[in-house]
Amino acid sequence: MITNSEITLDLIHAKHDKSTRRTKICCTLGPACWSEEGLINLIDAGMNIARFNFSHGDHASHHATFERLQRAIAARPGCHVGVMLDTKGPEIRTGVIDSALGGKLKFVKNEIIEVGTDYSRPCTPQYLACSYQSLPKSVKVGGVILVADGAISLEVVEILESSVKAKILNNATIGDRKNMNLPGAIVDLPTLTTKDIDDIKVWGIQHNIDYIAASFVRKPSDILFIREVLGEAGKNVKIVSKIENQEGLQNYDAILEVTDSIMVARGDLGMEIPIEKVFLAQKMMIHKANIVGVPVITATQMLESM
Repeated sequence: MITNSEITLDLIHAKHDKSTRRTKICCTLGPACWSEEGLINLIDAGMNIARFNFSHGDHASHHATFERLQRAIAARPGCHVGVMLDTKGPEIRTGVIDSALGGKLKFVKNEIIEVGTDYSRPCTPQYLACSYQSLPKSVKVGGVILVADGAISLEVVEILESSVKAKILNNATIGDRKNMNLPGAIVDLPTLTTKDIDDIKVWGIQHNIDYIAASFVRKPSDILFIREVLGEAGKNVKIVSKIENQEGLQNYDAILEVTDSIMVARGDLGMEIPIEKVFLAQKMMIHKANIVGVPVITATQMLESM
């Protein structure tokens, strides 16, 4: 039963004042909108935080966008736009396809392929190179390996010393260096890579950023390490913990105790748990964050799938 509702017909018909809007909007900056004119349009439309995605671009290109953003903000006196650095984070990728195959590797349903940690070895129908050296220790027989955003599903059938044998569950074709996911596995990778640390110290702190969106947060110690990296110079930077795998969900309550904010990374979660259950995880995380007063961001396909 709904009680004490503050929604009235007068509120429905009243002219909207965006200055009183409680829900904030984070916008990822890219070629379609990062011109000075485009950034002014975003500010006019209600952008509160500008997200710089460090999975792409270099320091110089991000600096140029930052400069345009500052000019756009100056053109709108009284408007405040926060700056968020979103780290690339650790990743697992397939290797380079054997040149004899024309840059494309075909997977045939029900065939067996070896997925190994010799990353210098070309990928063939018999061998798929993987950048993650601890693969045989992290997966279990019966576990699933997803390749290229889930375009290919592999079921682990045997674990060897430096590789695993897997059954191909569907027909598909991929190119070089596609991403890999290990749903449910405890992955032995750092929260911040050498690149991430450089991005934070050399670019982020120097540009006086407001937020770090930390990719692949799995446990509270990840947040504490990021604070160490920020140091005294970055003590005022707020950390947004991106929850994108099952380990992060499992440790969510503990992460919530030490983080400044949460990001529900719907796209990556959809690779880790059944896609039809992503909304359940989303609602759980938002509810718990609301209870303790921690800001929470819902991200990925907000217009396309909702």
